[in-house]
Amino acid sequence: MKYELKKVNFEDARGRIMDIFENAPKEHCVILTTKKGGVRGNHYHNNSLQYDFIISGKMKVFGQRVGQEKIESKIVGADSWLEWDKNEAHEFVAIEDTTFITFVNGPRGGEKFESDTIRLKTPLHEAKGEKIEDILKEA
Repeated sequence: MKYELKKVNFEDARGRIMDIFENAPKEHCVILTTKKGGVRGNHYHNNSLQYDFIISGKMKVFGQRVGQEKIESKIVGADSWLEWDKNEAHEFVAIEDTTFITFVNGPRGGEKFESDTIRLKTPLHEAKGEKIEDILKEA
């Protein structure tokens, strides 16, 4: 998992402008909303790269490279950017109601959604020995 807190490029009385990425078009984009306590992900992609930008809210994210024991985790909030490599499992647990955008290079949209999505048998937070109710207390 690569993490970056994005910086505001320009701000005035009208609002702000923030570059999410430059010179890197993506094949698919989706906006997700997740209610507090909701869990998303718990899968990996063999052939796709995934990027997530947090618009609002707070989540605890978990990542694990396929075939490795180490599970990384980090609490992220608004303006956070995450990058997931091929064969890197990822999970999102919403600590607050959260809105984020997912960009993918590889098969993902519409009927292709499951074609490169390999589901985990055990959620990453459980494999790391964490419970949802305890994660929600990390707010």
